[in-house]
Amino acid sequence: QAQLVDSGGGLVQAGGSLRLSCVASGLTFSLNNIGWFRQAPGKEREFVAGIGWSGGSASYADHVKGRFTISRDNAKNAAYLQMNSLVSEDTAVYYCASSQDYRGTNYRSYPRWGQGTQVTVSL
Repeated sequence: QAQLVDSGGGLVQAGGSLRLSCVASGLTFSLNNIGWFRQAPGKEREFVAGIGWSGGSASYADHVKGRFTISRDNAKNAAYLQMNSLVSEDTAVYYCASSQDYRGTNYRSYPRWGQGTQVTVSL
């Protein structure tokens, strides 16, 4: 059974950093595109960053460009989201998602999801 497990969230002060991890099992990870999304209370889930199956073609939402970096290690079946210069507006539950066929910003097009990890940025 395919599974994604998100981890690495926590409480951090504004200006700090966190590194999220997404570890996959039960699927051919190297054939899957990965997306990171986030959802704040009362808001719709939104795209944060994405990366192609080979590790190329990274893309970012405008509000995280220059602060967040997405990467992956196919040998470890893992993807990462390095988040620097965090601000309070980054507070949300962060999810990784995978798709063999899609590599865009629409969360509805990703069939597999991690359980989410909470990121809270304090002022």
